[in-house]
Amino acid sequence: MGKLFLVPTPIGNLEDMTFRAIRVLKEADLILAEDTRNSGKLLKHFDIATHMISHHMHNEHKTVEQLVSRMKAGETFALISDAGTPAISDPGFLLTRACVENGVEVECLPGATAFVPALVNSGLPNDRFVFEGFLPEKKGRQTRFLALAEETRTMIFYVSPHKLVKTLGEFVQYFGEDRQVSVSRELSKLHEETARGTAAEVLKHFEKGTVKGEIVAVVAGKTGK
Repeated sequence: MGKLFLVPTPIGNLEDMTFRAIRVLKEADLILAEDTRNSGKLLKHFDIATHMISHHMHNEHKTVEQLVSRMKAGETFALISDAGTPAISDPGFLLTRACVENGVEVECLPGATAFVPALVNSGLPNDRFVFEGFLPEKKGRQTRFLALAEETRTMIFYVSPHKLVKTLGEFVQYFGEDRQVSVSRELSKLHEETARGTAAEVLKHFEKGTVKGEIVAVVAGKTGK
C-alpha cells in the first residue's frame, strides 16, 4: 500500500520551505501539482527532480479514482498547491477523502498557511475563530453576510485584490463601520503589509490606490455591546 503526503509550500518567501517537505517531494514517486508551471520553479529552486503532473479543480474529479488505485498498488504521491497547505481553499479535499475511504494512509506535513499569520498578527481574539475562505461571488453572498453579522467568533476571509474595496464596503454595511478589521497583504513577501482599524478606516486606507497581492481579511466577531 502506498501513501499520500499533503505538502505545504511557501506562500511567498522560499525560506519557509521545510527540510522535511523537500525530502518528501524528492522521495515521492509522483508530485501532484495545482499548476505545474508555477510549481516547476519551486522544484527547480530546491533541486527536486521528481516527476510532476497537474491536479487541479478542473480535473480532480476525473483522476481521483485512478490515483487512489495507483496508491493502493504501492505508489507514494505528494500533493502540493500553488502556495500554502493543500485543501485550504485549494484542491486536495476530494483526493484526501477518497484515500481515507479506501484505506490509503494520508499524512499532512505542517507548514505555511496564509490565514494563520494573518490571524495571529491581527491583534484580534484568536482563541475561537471561523475560517470562511472566499465568499460567494454573487449567489448567496448577501445571505452569507447576513448570517455572519451574528457571528461572535473572529472571522477570516480570503479576498481577491480587485474585490478588496468592495468587500470592505460590505463589512461596513453588514458589520458596522466601527467593527475591528485587520487586512494582511503579501504575507512573507517583500511588500508585506497589515492594515488594522475599524472597517471604515481600513476601507479608507485601501481606497487610496490599486490593491495587489494575496490578501487575508480578519474581522472581529459581534460583541454584546
